[in-house]
Amino acid sequence: MKHKDGKYHSQPEKPFKIVPATLLVIVLCGFSFYLGGIFCSEKSRLEGKSVQDVSKTVSSPKEPAVDPLQIKSMAFPECSADFQDYTPCTDPRRWRKYGSHRLTFLERHCPPMLERKQCLVPPPDGYKPPIRWPKSRDECWYRNVPYNWINKQKSNQNWLRKQGEKFLFPGGGTMFPRGVGAYVDLMQDLIPEMRDGTVRTAIDTGCGVASWGGDLLDRGILTVSLAPRDNHEAQVQFALERGIPAILGVISTQRLPFPSNSFDMAHCSRCLIPWTEFGGIYLLEVHRVLRPGGFWVLSGPPVNYENRWRGWNTTVEEQKSDYEKLEGLLTSMCFKMYAKKDDIAVWQKSSDSSCYNKLAEPDVYPAKCDDSLEPDSAWYTPLRPCVVVPKPELKKSALESLPKWPERLQVAPERISNVPGGSSSALKHDDSKWKVRAKHYKKLLPALGTNEIRNVMDMNTVYGGFAAAVIDDPLWTMNVVSSYAANTLPVVYDRGLIGTYHDWCEAFSTYPRTYDLLHLDGLFTAESHRCDMKYVLLEMDRILRPKGYALIRESSYFIDAIASIAKGLKWSCRREDTEYGVAKEKLLVCQKKLWYSASSSSR
Repeated sequence: MKHKDGKYHSQPEKPFKIVPATLLVIVLCGFSFYLGGIFCSEKSRLEGKSVQDVSKTVSSPKEPAVDPLQIKSMAFPECSADFQDYTPCTDPRRWRKYGSHRLTFLERHCPPMLERKQCLVPPPDGYKPPIRWPKSRDECWYRNVPYNWINKQKSNQNWLRKQGEKFLFPGGGTMFPRGVGAYVDLMQDLIPEMRDGTVRTAIDTGCGVASWGGDLLDRGILTVSLAPRDNHEAQVQFALERGIPAILGVISTQRLPFPSNSFDMAHCSRCLIPWTEFGGIYLLEVHRVLRPGGFWVLSGPPVNYENRWRGWNTTVEEQKSDYEKLEGLLTSMCFKMYAKKDDIAVWQKSSDSSCYNKLAEPDVYPAKCDDSLEPDSAWYTPLRPCVVVPKPELKKSALESLPKWPERLQVAPERISNVPGGSSSALKHDDSKWKVRAKHYKKLLPALGTNEIRNVMDMNTVYGGFAAAVIDDPLWTMNVVSSYAANTLPVVYDRGLIGTYHDWCEAFSTYPRTYDLLHLDGLFTAESHRCDMKYVLLEMDRILRPKGYALIRESSYFIDAIASIAKGLKWSCRREDTEYGVAKEKLLVCQKKLWYSASSSSR
């Protein structure tokens, strides 16, 4: 190697190369570690400026503390008064964007993200806490549902009557002029299974003000009353205001958000659904959600056409033709006539596999559905012109094979084996767990179990355990199963409870101010990767009645952030321990404040 004196000196090269390389690696590693420390320190400093502590975490000596999610406190403005009945996914303001064919505009069409409202929906001027159950079944405050249109249009049918500050519900209807009680009495004469606990769950399509479903409650039958959002009648809002289960919906181009083979009975009283049109596709959907052995009840056109045709603005020949088409279509779907008297006709869905086997033959209509679509797929799933055939292996899900109510609530349904990890022992454990939890909840929220709380929603149930634990209280529970979760809703229905599929990244199919209690168990833990917590809580505020409650069971990681957002919703919340006092899970007991719009005269 040549040095600066110009002479070459003989030196061993190997040690010379190794020593500088080793030093270089050591220097570079140290420098990287130093830079990393600076970066992490700066990142922590910046994050510390951008978040705000809601409250300190309560830790347990038995378990490690959980660092909470921290979020900036926020305040939400009031929506304008014309949003008092805002239903985001069935908004009449947006109907003109969608087609009228088969009433497509009445289906769910949720606003895109940029059009979502970030404001608090105000109550109507003069709103007051609803009348308590059971008195509410027969009357409600006019100012809570201030729509007299239906009273004027249907006054001759005795649906409801305005008297002073109240609406009264005498129990009349188009097809039951002698009152809904007499109408259901006749129906029970035709279907004795309504009396002995065989029939437990029902769906009423085109429910009016849900008087039929309200009457059945005293008879041990739990009904989902279904009607579309409309500009005038607010039928579902009337039903929920009265304390009767109901949901916004319409049979159009999409499946209803219920599992197949679930309801024990389906009912239509002059609901004006064109059952025989479009290849009978609407009736095929009723067939899908009705369990084998279940009953389909129709009153109104074309039943009893011989005596009724003059009042239907048609001819006897047309009505006779319509009735024959209906009979033929029902027979082709494996329905059989069960009973008929006066204005009521009853068909029963067959449990006999031999009838369904014939649907696989060529040139048969409607044909058997193929296996390309799961029969329980029911969230934005198109209707198909085919028959969903009950699975032959599920023999104990037919109506005649189920235990009678209330025994069926405690028996593990056959379909629980379709749920990952589902079993009889899993259901028993779940029920035991919820009995302990419900007892604890009633200590924290004494209103639970009294008539102060009537309309309840379990926002992310598994087997309906919470609903089962409070089954003897004067309330009903809408059990919601996430469209992204394991499909446990068939189990809920097989137990004799009701519910629906839903995606909490969207608005629920109901009017504002329709639930007294919202309960959730780990919803944000399960869905926070998909759904913005802020919008979920805004939706909870929309559907919660003023002075109603939210019972939030969550990971300690989310509790403080939820409390921060809830404060912006004008909720008062307190943090509580769970029944076992573990640190990793907490309860938030919240109550929504009753407030009025700035432009309201009630302020």
